[in-house]
Amino acid sequence: MTFVSTAPGFTGGTLDRADQLRHDEDALAAARGDWRARLLKLDNLQPEVTDDGRLGWTSLADAREDAVLILLGLDAARPHFVAYEPGTRVSNAPAMRSPALMAALHSLAPGEAATYAAARSLIDWHSRHGFCANCGTATDIFRAGWGRTCPNCKAEHFPRVDPVVIMIAEHDGRALLGRGKGWPPGRYSALAGFLEPGEAIEEAVAREIHEEAGIRVSGVRYIASQPWPFPSQLMMACVATAEDDTITLDTNELEDAIWVSRDEVRAILAGGAGSFLPPPPYAIAFTLLTEWAKG
Repeated sequence: MTFVSTAPGFTGGTLDRADQLRHDEDALAAARGDWRARLLKLDNLQPEVTDDGRLGWTSLADAREDAVLILLGLDAARPHFVAYEPGTRVSNAPAMRSPALMAALHSLAPGEAATYAAARSLIDWHSRHGFCANCGTATDIFRAGWGRTCPNCKAEHFPRVDPVVIMIAEHDGRALLGRGKGWPPGRYSALAGFLEPGEAIEEAVAREIHEEAGIRVSGVRYIASQPWPFPSQLMMACVATAEDDTITLDTNELEDAIWVSRDEVRAILAGGAGSFLPPPPYAIAFTLLTEWAKG
């Protein structure tokens, strides 16, 4: 749970993940045969959203014949599934996050995006992990879609989550924001980067800020976290104190970086004009900026 006043996007899911059912084949069979069971409606991995901001659901009878039903969880004992269709190929390039998908994410009611995030990440993982990383044999789906097992070497594989730090460096009442290549005109956001093996969150924050903007920081403080289903990351938001404000930009990573005042950030988040376009509300960078702006 997070204690920030602005809940990060893709959090707040209401489904009981029902781990106990993943190990019980009889219970799973009963869930698949339950007339109340629901199937998430996806169109090329894009969610169908109702007029009231809810995810669209249908009957299991609408699943493709060769689809594997993945148990997303229970809602008041009603099973909820998503269908993985063998042969699915997923592109997670930013360009493939269509305007329609972004509009759908904007319109989803709180908590609904969390269910979508789990479903999308699971389908993506299955689409790219059909073979055993240990011996190369084709693997089988088990644990209600939450794992794959190798029939040859008996290795078990589970959906991975990649840890990412996303952070603001602050100096003299200002926040450091960066702009990535190909972003919408005027958009700036928090800096971010993957954790490396043998590295703590605080160390990754300091390393990434120095690598991308040439600024040394200390006093790293954790703010909140967010699942990010493009494809399957855990974003860990932090704030750090900068030793100085001299930017040395790594143009391989960023197109630009700027310092912005707390007053300007407050005005922009309130819908006013300013020098940059903020990240969308479903991105944890929006939560991070909001919390920082409150001081």
